[in-house]
Amino acid sequence: MAKLEFFFDCSSPWTYLAFSQIEDVAARAGAEVIWKPILVGGIFNAVNQSVYEQRSNPVPAKATYHIKDLMDWAAFYGFTIKWPSVFPVRAVDAMRGAVVALGEGKLPAYARRCFEAYWGEDQDISQQAVLEAIATAVGLDTAGFWAQVKSDAVKARLKENTDELIERGGFGSPTMFVEGDDMYFGNDRLALVEAALTGARA
Repeated sequence: MAKLEFFFDCSSPWTYLAFSQIEDVAARAGAEVIWKPILVGGIFNAVNQSVYEQRSNPVPAKATYHIKDLMDWAAFYGFTIKWPSVFPVRAVDAMRGAVVALGEGKLPAYARRCFEAYWGEDQDISQQAVLEAIATAVGLDTAGFWAQVKSDAVKARLKENTDELIERGGFGSPTMFVEGDDMYFGNDRLALVEAALTGARA
């Protein structure tokens, strides 16, 4: 079975798009998804600080098209993205929560609710109450969930994933690897990812 590593942060709308399709891509290609929660802000700080300059001084025409492109992709996939009132959001606890959910076998459901809450319902996923509600909705023990989010082990795991992506040449979210070293970045590379997975399976 081919391996598809999916490095992601729920604070990215383009990652929401890719996440919504990645399990179907893997299923069609007969591949296994290996989930890798990361903190994309840590990656930007380390290797891609130009993101902050682009946010501070956007090209107006490009910024307008950026929103249209995002909405077009969401409509194409069959859902709606609403730009949140809090952006960028402090996603560190949400992504530590993803590490917890991964350990409990509930990662896809947890990440999906984080994406829906932030990008569809304008909920601030930096807030404990919001994350606890998400945890409850996907069947995680609320008290145990929050204790793990704040644990040194979970903090270390998220940092390890983030550092790993940097070391492997990544610079943002979503980043995908097929069979170890074949890297793809962005929602619009999913067709290439599927082709690579199909080739790896053959």
